[in-house]
Amino acid sequence: MERRSFLKIGAAAGGSLLIPVFGNAIAAEELLNPVAVQFKKSLADAAMNAATKAGASYCDVRIGRYLNQFLTTRDLNVENIVNTESSGVGVRVIANGAYGFCSTNVMTPDSVAAAARQAVAIARANAKLQTEPVVLAPVKGVGEVAWATQFKKDWRTVPIKEKAEMLIAANKAGLDAGASFMSSNLFQVNQQKYFASTDGSYIDQDIHRLWAPLTATAVDKATNRFRTRDGLSSPASMGYEFFDAKDANKIKAAGNVTTLYKGAYDLIEDARAAGRQAREKLTAKTVEPGKYDLVLSPEHLFLTIHESVGHATELDRVLGYEANYAGTSFATLDKWKSKNFKYGSELVNIVADKTTPGSLGCVGYDDEGVASKRWDLIRNGILVNYQATRDQAAIIGEKESHGCSYADSWSSVQFQRMPNVSLEAGRKPLTPDDMVKDIKKGIYILGRGSYSIDQQRYNFQFGGQLYFEIKNGKITNQLEDVAYQSNTQEFWNACSALCDERDWRMGGSFFDGKGQPSQVSAVSHGSPTTRFNGINVINTARKIG
Repeated sequence: MERRSFLKIGAAAGGSLLIPVFGNAIAAEELLNPVAVQFKKSLADAAMNAATKAGASYCDVRIGRYLNQFLTTRDLNVENIVNTESSGVGVRVIANGAYGFCSTNVMTPDSVAAAARQAVAIARANAKLQTEPVVLAPVKGVGEVAWATQFKKDWRTVPIKEKAEMLIAANKAGLDAGASFMSSNLFQVNQQKYFASTDGSYIDQDIHRLWAPLTATAVDKATNRFRTRDGLSSPASMGYEFFDAKDANKIKAAGNVTTLYKGAYDLIEDARAAGRQAREKLTAKTVEPGKYDLVLSPEHLFLTIHESVGHATELDRVLGYEANYAGTSFATLDKWKSKNFKYGSELVNIVADKTTPGSLGCVGYDDEGVASKRWDLIRNGILVNYQATRDQAAIIGEKESHGCSYADSWSSVQFQRMPNVSLEAGRKPLTPDDMVKDIKKGIYILGRGSYSIDQQRYNFQFGGQLYFEIKNGKITNQLEDVAYQSNTQEFWNACSALCDERDWRMGGSFFDGKGQPSQVSAVSHGSPTTRFNGINVINTARKIG
């Protein structure tokens, strides 16, 4: 039986995080056992032949082996180690102008052929209710090709003992530095995905991702108040060399308030800083509400990009086809058609991209066999495009898909998912320290915090992990209880300065939810440190009455 469950990870702050776990438990050694490419091709051919004979005008087959290894720790204890494997075949067809889908975890020619015939039967039934036929943008078949994440050290070959010791060492460093409690986790994913279609493609991909989030909690025993500081790392699509951070991977934040990371991560160093800074937050000055110029680090801004631009430019939300997980979108087609809708200031250039090495969305091809690419969403502040799949491209006058189709499992039907969506760096030389020099009243924000956004991806509120007051061009006191409120258009039109390419870094979401039934995907968002003028800041500790 295929198991879809959730791993509940206790958070030191008193909450919990539900992490989707797909598959059956296996021994760690089994993670390295491959499935032969020719065997996968034979299954795909069996499915496509059966679908065509049953009357399908199109068929694609996704054969997947999804491997996960998750480690969770708290203080000096390992709480859980999970190795899972999920393997099977998903068949999507078009028959009588409608989609049909069926999947099976019995990986034999007879079973996948039966699934293909069932998918055709479902499509015929759907066609009776469909008013317009599905029309796919053309894709030229690429024959037999392969693509793989580039890495130097395969996480699957690193002993679990070594990984657990690294997490425990990080927790100890945080505790020694002032934390009352520490938790750290290691999420590692390998997706072995094979795609074939009647367009003539046979695509074999090997995708690797990992993430090591941590949380330090400091408690004031006299008052029972507590503060937390999460890790400042970003999930990445690379190998275990991610944890071999060198000096070149370490970046001093503006004012030297903390260390940030690019291309690799020193987990123990960041845990030590987290323990100390969580303790310091207990005595930090509470913010005075009002208008501030905000200086937002990439470790923070990625989430604002994700919520206010990434989801807002998903074409299915724009069209009203998708409303799960926080609604549709204010960025409607009429705004795009006007060719002059000011999404942001002229400095704002935001691109969609599935080719950046190390990014979570970096793949060779999407789940419709479309090669990865890069395109503009916002250029010089103007909304110029969306994110589209093969069956959406014609709606916005595109001749080909953007390559935005994804399914989180062989048993899930693919649909439109966000690519990497990133803010381009400024063209003029500018460092974060230079950026703050002419700010009279501002706040420097680092790290991801709590947030909320409305059902149109318009009105929002965001917090962070670390806040520092900027007064008369200098970074001064640490602040607490900070959140900023704005709406998408007002916020991006307040963008007044961007640091240059030297400061450009990626953050990302390892478990981004969408759809019903829910699916998760992983996506990165790059940016430089960026300034926004006159943004409303509230004090989150204030109470009414």
